[in-house]
Amino acid sequence: MKTPECFEILVLNGLVDEVVSRLMSGKEADVYVVQSKGELCCAKVYKDIRTRSFSQMAQYQEGRKGRNSRQARAMQKNTRYGRKETEEAWKNAEVDALRTLTEAGVRVPHVYDYAAGILLMEFVVDADGNAAPRLNDIRLTGAKAREYHRLLINEIVLMLCAGIIHGDLSEYNVLVGRDGLVIIDLPQAVNAAGNNNARSMLERDVENITAYFGRFAPELLSTDYGREIWKLYANGTLSVTSELTGLFKQNDTPADVKGVMREIDYARILYERTLARKSQLS
Repeated sequence: MKTPECFEILVLNGLVDEVVSRLMSGKEADVYVVQSKGELCCAKVYKDIRTRSFSQMAQYQEGRKGRNSRQARAMQKNTRYGRKETEEAWKNAEVDALRTLTEAGVRVPHVYDYAAGILLMEFVVDADGNAAPRLNDIRLTGAKAREYHRLLINEIVLMLCAGIIHGDLSEYNVLVGRDGLVIIDLPQAVNAAGNNNARSMLERDVENITAYFGRFAPELLSTDYGREIWKLYANGTLSVTSELTGLFKQNDTPADVKGVMREIDYARILYERTLARKSQLS
């Protein structure tokens, strides 16, 4: 096919030999199959922020920072420069997340390069060497649905242990590759420790995949892995070897508010006495 203009810099720099075909076109980006250094790979071309329509971007961007204080302030004020930095942070978030998750052992596409706003990454294929289908495009048996659900729950745990939540996980952004399931599309990836919406996003990711697999294995619909996983994470006990049950029991024990207030008052009095002694000594 004719080389799109956006690839010209990559061709000149030797990163892309040939643009083979357009693989898909989405609301956030276009994905192409390209020849790079003699091998087929995917090239993700992000669309301009003015044409993209990802809803509620602000909640995903909470906790993301500019490279310095000036950039952070500009992003908060939504100036022209700030919008440019926000756009760059949005793209970089996916690159950073993919690299972090690859190191953590999560099955995501390997990043080859990122230049001129284009992400070059692994071309995920099926057993016949063709582009791998999305999970939504295949029919599952009950046994296969249970197997895939278990695998994705494990991947979610691996991601969270690496400090990342997908934030938009569903059957539409999981590929069924030759070597198993591959999670894709992470520009909205959330920092689990730095975003106030982290818990709800984690639980929603789990609910989304459970609802999908529940079409083929209805017994999965009664599980509650999302709240179970988050509870372990919040308690600092979640690990890649955590044994999950799919059950969650709410702790209805009332908080000892009076006891907490007593401890606060005691700490305040102790602090004031320490300051008074220092004042007397000086």
